[in-house]
Amino acid sequence: MSSTNLCAAPPRSEASLHGMTVFGAIALAAILAGSSAPTPLYRLYQEQWGFAPVTLTLIFAVYALSLLVALLTVGSLSDYVGRRPVIFASLVLSAASMCMFIAAGSPAALIGARIVQGLSAGAAASSIGAALLDANRAKGSLINSVAPFTGMTVGALGAGVLAAYAPAPMHLVYAILLLVFVALATVVWWMPETTGTAPGAVASLRPHFSVPAQAKRALLSITPVNIAAWAFGGFYISLMPSLLRAATGLTSPLVGGAVVAALTLSAAGAVLLHRERAAASIRGLGAWALVLGVAVTLLGVYLRMIPLLLAGAVIAGAGLGSGFFGAARTIMPLAAPHERAGLLAAFYIQSYLAFSLPAILAGLAAPHLGLVMTVYIYGGAVILLAAASLLATRTARRPERQPV
Repeated sequence: MSSTNLCAAPPRSEASLHGMTVFGAIALAAILAGSSAPTPLYRLYQEQWGFAPVTLTLIFAVYALSLLVALLTVGSLSDYVGRRPVIFASLVLSAASMCMFIAAGSPAALIGARIVQGLSAGAAASSIGAALLDANRAKGSLINSVAPFTGMTVGALGAGVLAAYAPAPMHLVYAILLLVFVALATVVWWMPETTGTAPGAVASLRPHFSVPAQAKRALLSITPVNIAAWAFGGFYISLMPSLLRAATGLTSPLVGGAVVAALTLSAAGAVLLHRERAAASIRGLGAWALVLGVAVTLLGVYLRMIPLLLAGAVIAGAGLGSGFFGAARTIMPLAAPHERAGLLAAFYIQSYLAFSLPAILAGLAAPHLGLVMTVYIYGGAVILLAAASLLATRTARRPERQPV
């Protein structure tokens, strides 16, 4: 028996594990819905409070950075104390962040809410993701890839619709999500525990991530396409509403939410469509879709055409979903049960660094270069990275010539 899993979880029935699978999918989607809900509202906040574009970048950045802090500290905690306590804590933090959004009256309050939200998402990503893999080895990676994109779709589109047509546009979506998180935090204790406990929980809080030796080479191989996918996704989530206004003059939160939702819904659909393919094939399709989708998006910006922007979002979204799912399918089966949360944390750290840092740089460059020019440079870099991934994959598959 592994020394890192001294107290194994008691046997659970197939029905109870199915319940955890359903619960985990809903909880993960809900937390990611909360993360994307502010996106269509950013322009409303900016117009009401009159803050500079760099502040908008900061509001996005602190979410991603606090999420990384959570992954580095509590990313492996559920391997030691069990999944349910960490999931419960993440849901409580999510509920608290919704209360902070509702009460927010300044950019500083938004930043505080996003910090708490990032901590929640980081704790949830590793603990819920590991619980899904524990409960359903066959479909855990699939659910871990589909649920976040589905949640982001619901959050962005739902917030856009409510902001356009419902009362209290900057509060109602958070109130609804608050009720969801309270309900989930109650239900989690009815779910089965899917792993055992082990000594070393306090030591695991030291900032770290864990990549098993057998997974290091695979993690390196998926890095280019994973970075390309999340870099483009980060730009969409953070700056797309501002880009729409700069390129087309449209300011409706519904339009901004719809474009972001097109990206994330397409990502979820791509995962479902390609779920039976080999991991390497999925990654290759993702890279091709990113190249084409980003090119169409840049053309849409140049011509100021919403239909092209939507088409680019759909195609690039397929690349985001395929790239992420192919990467997860490549590395996660290589981890032993007691290594899953740690490896998942490392994978998410890579993903969210790509999700946040390039977008932050774009936000800092935009005031000097203009947002549209920044988009051209940013999109070109993503295309080059995706193309490099394709070239590396092709080279790796090419058979070595035998000496004559």
